[in-house]
Amino acid sequence: PGLDRRLIPHRLPRVMTAHYIAPPEPSAAELRRAGRVFGAMDAVIAHSEAGASRLRDEVGLPGERVRVIPHGVFDYLTEQRDEAPLPPELDGAEGPVVLMFGLLRPYKGIDVLIEAFGRIDPPEGTELWIVGNPRMDISGLQQAAARLKGAVRWLPRFIPDREIPAIMRRADLLVLPYRDGEQSGVLYTGLAFGKAMVISDVGGFGEVARTGDAARLVAPDDPDQLAGAVAELTADREARERLAGRAAAAGSGVFGWQSIAERTLDLYREVVV
Repeated sequence: PGLDRRLIPHRLPRVMTAHYIAPPEPSAAELRRAGRVFGAMDAVIAHSEAGASRLRDEVGLPGERVRVIPHGVFDYLTEQRDEAPLPPELDGAEGPVVLMFGLLRPYKGIDVLIEAFGRIDPPEGTELWIVGNPRMDISGLQQAAARLKGAVRWLPRFIPDREIPAIMRRADLLVLPYRDGEQSGVLYTGLAFGKAMVISDVGGFGEVARTGDAARLVAPDDPDQLAGAVAELTADREARERLAGRAAAAGSGVFGWQSIAERTLDLYREVVV
């Protein structure tokens, strides 16, 4: 973005989408850097009201330059021609599958999910799958998971796009127990596949959940609340299906690319007038 700021002529209108704004607790230097980049734009798109508030209140952008246009669903993953079968490491599950998917990082609350899963008495055959490429030492988490009564399967490697559909379709409940974060590609993947989801109320997640009750919302870093939501939804198939239906509706509506493209084009037309 800094290079773009220098190379794009000032006489041309400039619009930037802020996929990432700043760390959760930014330093003064980080905010100054964000201010230099975003402040040179005629308009900045945030994907949530939470992100827009950060641009105004922390970065210091004038409110009239900040617009909210949601992130779109990752529906391209649902339309692949060369989908792979379910990885053999995950084959054979007989009960509900609770899935945590994506890069494994400390802020994503894997430890919170393992603790929560250990506090519930799920239906027979229920499994927890933790799938994704580790960006942290997971040995301690694997040891903690091995002590649980319920089955926990790990697939700690890079997952190519062609393997994602089978994993998502087999999952009954997608869980994002993040401690912080502004957005998540996994969240928009869940919407694309119409999955029942339990997600933390961080960043823009809550706005997605409240759009037509598209997901079940829980407080971050709260294993008791997370356990309650997971226990309820693994035990109640009809509740899962209703939640999944609302996720699919949100994914094809507010978070569908047609709606987002129209709103983005409206902004482009506005800044070039």
